[in-house]
Amino acid sequence: MPIEQKYKTANWEWIDVTAPTEEDLQFLHERYHINYLLLEDTIDPNHLPKYEEVDNVKFFLTRESTDLERRNLNSISDISSKLGIFLLPKLIITTHRVKSKSINEVCEELKKDNPENISRDKLALRLALKVMKTFDDESQTLLEVMDAMENEIFLKNTNQTNQIRRLYKLKRKSGLNTRILNISGEWISKFKNLELDDVEVMDLLDKQKDVIADFDHVNAQTVNLISMFLALSDQKANQVMKLLAIYSVYFLPITFIAGIYGMNFDNMPELHHKHGYFYTLGLMLLIVVCTFIYTRRKKW
Repeated sequence: MPIEQKYKTANWEWIDVTAPTEEDLQFLHERYHINYLLLEDTIDPNHLPKYEEVDNVKFFLTRESTDLERRNLNSISDISSKLGIFLLPKLIITTHRVKSKSINEVCEELKKDNPENISRDKLALRLALKVMKTFDDESQTLLEVMDAMENEIFLKNTNQTNQIRRLYKLKRKSGLNTRILNISGEWISKFKNLELDDVEVMDLLDKQKDVIADFDHVNAQTVNLISMFLALSDQKANQVMKLLAIYSVYFLPITFIAGIYGMNFDNMPELHHKHGYFYTLGLMLLIVVCTFIYTRRKKW
């Protein structure tokens, strides 16, 4: 059964639902009188984070960063998964479609702590902090990837097509994460309405601001890297064109001379000279040497 009782104390009970089906949602609706529309939001993979309060049910729909690697990064579901938190009197219900890293970490902490000393609202706050931690971990990972790519771009000769794809992927990830965190400000601010100390709620708000700043930094640096990468590619192309232009300068005069002597006219006295062929080759060589000396002095 996906419905599991995680903990039960004298003050609260924690029920966790993994990959809920229509039957599970109907059971929660009938058993705990939760609005069915709220329950349906938990199975919509692309639903945005939000907060709603209906009757005596407080509903936090959050999204946590996921480790799943997606080929396409088009929507927030490609980089995150939902974690729904329902707060009822003396009851907390969590719902998620896939395994939740946040829930696993909170359960590990509760094994070391005494759940009797933790209130329902503080448990919800712990879950919210773990959700923010998943984005914090992702931002640190993206920063490390960005530093590694920067070294490859400036210090190593790597495949240009592969690099630009990786930079684009990095930019898409940071942009989608920033979008999720900005929208999450709605449900994060509602923790002020729970029975929590102001300093505890501020800790959650500060964590959100810090992670948003990290992703903004990643996004800005990625844009700069893309611009510098394209500038370096243009510079390499210019160097190749410059080299070809220099070689064309060397061969243009001697090509002109060769073209004249290829016209097969008889009125060319040097053609009948014993050393005319060698004089012509010497003239071509002299032109190349003079051109080389000229370009060196001009530092071309």
